[in-house]
Amino acid sequence: MTEQNTTDAAPAAAPDLVAEQAPEPVAEQAPEATPEPAAEEAVPAAPKDRRKLFAALRWTAAVLVFAAVGAGTAYGVVQPERTEIPGLSTLPDGRWTYPELAKPELPAGAPLPGATDNPDGTHYAALSALLLPAPEGSRPDDTVKADKDGKVEPDAFLEEYAADDRAKLKEGFEYEGLRQIAGRSWTMPDGTRTRVYLLRFHSSSFVDTFRGCAINTRLTGADALSVDLSWSKAKNEQSGNAGSGDRPGAGTLSPSDISLYEESKPFGDEQVRFGCLQTGDVQGVIIQSRKGGLPVLPFHQTVILQSQLLS
Repeated sequence: MTEQNTTDAAPAAAPDLVAEQAPEPVAEQAPEATPEPAAEEAVPAAPKDRRKLFAALRWTAAVLVFAAVGAGTAYGVVQPERTEIPGLSTLPDGRWTYPELAKPELPAGAPLPGATDNPDGTHYAALSALLLPAPEGSRPDDTVKADKDGKVEPDAFLEEYAADDRAKLKEGFEYEGLRQIAGRSWTMPDGTRTRVYLLRFHSSSFVDTFRGCAINTRLTGADALSVDLSWSKAKNEQSGNAGSGDRPGAGTLSPSDISLYEESKPFGDEQVRFGCLQTGDVQGVIIQSRKGGLPVLPFHQTVILQSQLLS
């Protein structure tokens, strides 16, 4: 019985043991053991994170600015001012879209027309290869009577001149060293007809004697010509600003080698514009006509681009 009582009394003592041991966790001291100091130590990290964030934002903004500037610079390079470059692409300013120009290949060892070892400016490339290509949107026509190689007979070329003057001009060809004529023509959707002729002579001295390029020239359909004043003004500015790259004639023939004329007003149903380019042994002739009048810009553009191929 005594052992049983002892055994039975053991469980009764357990609650007292639990009651005595319960305070050991010291739950009330928990606030002192909380990691609040660690949290307080972490507070200064917030400004550091913000500094990193601000730095990242500043770098991002800088990258965007440089990207914008770079894009603007690239656009400026691929889209130059239309007033500075004659241009091969057309914007809404009346210019035509020409193919990319490439000077023809020369025979082995042949110098360029402007080379120091070619004082007479002789063109050794095929004459038809020096013709300005037709612009985009144009259609070929038979105004220029050329064969498949671009060759034009003198009589066909002289049809551009007044009938009364053809015999004298033809006689000059016989005595002034004409070797060959090449030509090309096209018509634009607005009805503008362009004829480009290149006349090759035996030397530059014979080109000087050609009588078919002057203010008193009489063309078929245009008996009276006057100086193209807009070109003359630009040419005078070019002469006064030697070396500038934004004037007509820059990067082409010398302005003194280009003479442009227009049909005097009042003109008939069509207006005619007439251009002459003299370079070395080649005389260039460009004629444009259109009913109701001709804008000057595409005519000047055509002259400049043709002069680039000849220079």
